[in-house]
Amino acid sequence: MIFYKGTFIIPEMKMVFFDIDSHNKEYMEKHFPDASYLSTPVLEITNITPEMADAEIISIFTTSKVTAETLDKFPNLKLIALRSVGFSHVDLDYCKTRGIRVTNTPHYGDHTVAEFAFGLLLAVTRKIKLANEDFERGSVNLGNYTGMELFCKTVGVIGTGAIGKQFIRIAKGFAMNVIGYDIYPDKNLNIEYTDLEDLCARSDAISIHAPLTKDNFHLIDKQKFEKMKKGVIIINTARGELIDSLALYEALLNKTVSGAGLDVIESEEITAHDDDYVGAIDSIDKQALKDYMLTQKLLKIPNVIITPHIAYDTFDAIQRILDMTVHNINGFIYKSEACYVV
Repeated sequence: MIFYKGTFIIPEMKMVFFDIDSHNKEYMEKHFPDASYLSTPVLEITNITPEMADAEIISIFTTSKVTAETLDKFPNLKLIALRSVGFSHVDLDYCKTRGIRVTNTPHYGDHTVAEFAFGLLLAVTRKIKLANEDFERGSVNLGNYTGMELFCKTVGVIGTGAIGKQFIRIAKGFAMNVIGYDIYPDKNLNIEYTDLEDLCARSDAISIHAPLTKDNFHLIDKQKFEKMKKGVIIINTARGELIDSLALYEALLNKTVSGAGLDVIESEEITAHDDDYVGAIDSIDKQALKDYMLTQKLLKIPNVIITPHIAYDTFDAIQRILDMTVHNINGFIYKSEACYVV
């Protein structure tokens, strides 16, 4: 609220929330009753109506993909309020040229995502999904479910920031030996840091917690898989593009990787909204189609678990996301609170 000549003035800004379900909408409407709320994401194929295009503020989740072409559809846009930590789904360089501010919600789910990642690790090492599916089909074969203990095994943690630290805390609770790789090592962490090649060679399991940047696309590629210990487990709750999907598929087929737990995949917006893309198939680039096909192949491998980017998804974490988003939007509008600016 702005105080001007003895009067409090509430700035009126056109606001549109995308990717929002009924529960989140109900909460946000208490703070922004005049905003528009849509359950659909922002994608290049999204039909941006004139009512949406007038928006000065949009709020989106990771299921949206905001390219320069998409941003051109919002000529009045001043703020993108992300309801996520990551921002690789937004063209930040273009936002800078347009003077569009981007905010995110850091640390809302450090424990949340780490717990899920470790849950995937347990599920894959003990082949829980495979055993459950066989039991449901009535085709139990006890010889197929022999797993690996985590006790005293070595886990390599790629990215030792907020989420990586929480994963390390859990791993130590299981008496695992932790080695880490990060371009900015944390000297306060009681772990051994090493280079990425050495981490790949020594780890019984690898969990990825790094942000996606221009410099680490396909950080784990064919060459890295070739250096890995036979039978390694791969866990990824960060971003799908950190792993070369084709190289992972080949490593699973040749048993270099014995199992994988993936909460994120390459070009995940295609898989998440495949019904929408069926009617706009020409808008999908060739690489994204390859990624989609590889995902279908990965799903058929017995000891692979793929979940639809839900590591963040607890009632506690979602409430923190909503609170921080309200904080960011109000901070931007009233220029009276600090925003979490990307």
